[in-house]
Amino acid sequence: MQQKETEISDLGEFGLIDRLTQDFPLKNPQTKMGVGDDAAILAFGEKDVVVTTDLLLEGIHFDLRYVPLQHLGYKAAIVNFSDIFAMNAIPRQITVSLGISSRFTVEHIDALYAGIRRACEIYNVDLVGGDTSASVSGLVISITCIGDVEAGKEVKRSGAKPTDIICVSGDLGAAFMGLQLLERENSIAAGQKDFQPDFAGKEYILERQLKPEARKDIIELLHNEGLTPTSMIDISDGLSSELLHICKASNVGCRVYEDKIPIDYQTALMAEEFNMNLVTAAMNGGEDYELLFTLPLTDHEKIEKLKGVSMIGYVTSPDLGLALVTRDGAEIPIKAQGWNAFNK
Repeated sequence: MQQKETEISDLGEFGLIDRLTQDFPLKNPQTKMGVGDDAAILAFGEKDVVVTTDLLLEGIHFDLRYVPLQHLGYKAAIVNFSDIFAMNAIPRQITVSLGISSRFTVEHIDALYAGIRRACEIYNVDLVGGDTSASVSGLVISITCIGDVEAGKEVKRSGAKPTDIICVSGDLGAAFMGLQLLERENSIAAGQKDFQPDFAGKEYILERQLKPEARKDIIELLHNEGLTPTSMIDISDGLSSELLHICKASNVGCRVYEDKIPIDYQTALMAEEFNMNLVTAAMNGGEDYELLFTLPLTDHEKIEKLKGVSMIGYVTSPDLGLALVTRDGAEIPIKAQGWNAFNK
């Protein structure tokens, strides 16, 4: 009898990565960290080199019916910078590779690169190479980012300890609600001539979706205050998924409090308009590119003074599992319900 083959969706993105990379033992002494974090870590003298790569496909990660190419270029660079900052490192160089279908003109690609160039200017990053190819499936963007950090100062997902305080920068759910707004207006516009979308008063959530920022300022703030996180990750796939990554890598549990999750007023209004659960949007929406990190309990007084940082819970022993504590004190198990490219 022929053995039943496994659907990729059964494993999910990270299960697939684990399966594909499990038989690749590290052979070079310079490789301090391979697959399994926001970036790989390579040891070269006084500084460690960190490397990350990201693949964006039209129709999966972006929709050009409502995403301007210049914004797309900017965002494609930013999501890579964010992974480097999540390692407590500084991005220095990128390479950009493109798959381009015949419907794109030179001017289209100029616009895309204008966004990449703007991101590089703001974050002081050099474009040092890449590749281009024809594509039969729309636009494909692959960016590799290289950064550095003082040897031994990198922060992984695996360092969280019981009693550590769980912190998050900025606010959550805004990018997801911005996406819902864009998709709604695009749907309404279908077949209508001279349609004008209704974006008044919703500029913040649109910007969080179309033009996110990597939190370099938070890394600098932590450094200036003498604080080094015990673990850290950027929030690309949703708070719930990122909490699971940290807890799995650190072999710990957590308690996160519903009423401590930072949410912007525009996000709340948009969730109400869509009749969506606000906390669900904040926990599972993704693409916020905020930083989720843990700090020792002894740093509590310093953390309280950090502008733009919220304490949302604490790390527990692994036997207590992962739970969201609701406003009425009930505990709901945290599950990975954020973005998964292989969900059907």
